Amino acid sequence: MSIVTRTGDKGTTALMYGRRVGKNHPRVEAYGCVDELTAAIGLARAQAAGQPVQEHLLVVQRDLIVLMGELATAKEDLPRYVQDGHRLVTPELTGRLEELVRQFEAQTTFPKDWAIPGSGMGSATLDLARTICRRAERRVCALQEAGRPQHPEMVIYLNRLADLLWLLARWVENQSPTG
Repeated sequence: MSIVTRTGDKGTTALMYGRRVGKNHPRVEAYGCVDELTAAIGLARAQAAGQPVQEHLLVVQRDLIVLMGELATAKEDLPRYVQDGHRLVTPELTGRLEELVRQFEAQTTFPKDWAIPGSGMGSATLDLARTICRRAERRVCALQEAGRPQHPEMVIYLNRLADLLWLLARWVENQSPTG
């Protein structure tokens, strides 16, 4: 089977279980932003080779696949999605982020003023991922406001993840004068 299906040539795409929506649908916009976030975290992970943050970023990328799957499933199809063995974003995933925040807060000196991205590639890639995370969070909130309710834990997870990414950028800056 080829990756070229031509099914999207008229501006629609399929959600899980085949429901078709426009490629500009708020749900597609939301999971598209999370996809961008996953790629940006991949860049940060590649930049962090050999550092303790590298393994944590991989776990986050796997969590984001869970989040994208949930976003790519219409509310009516969520019971089937869960029955088929797919996971949803849970407070446990968010709790894992909160534990990482506690760990890295204990090891990090914070700037006295605004943190300005770009002191080095490592922290800059994490700051880029953070800004994409905030956009993904806004898109998931927009879905809720448009009457397409999503599991509220997704917003909480993205909010904590943005905090963690900011903190990891500061931690990386603390590890090296070139950040």
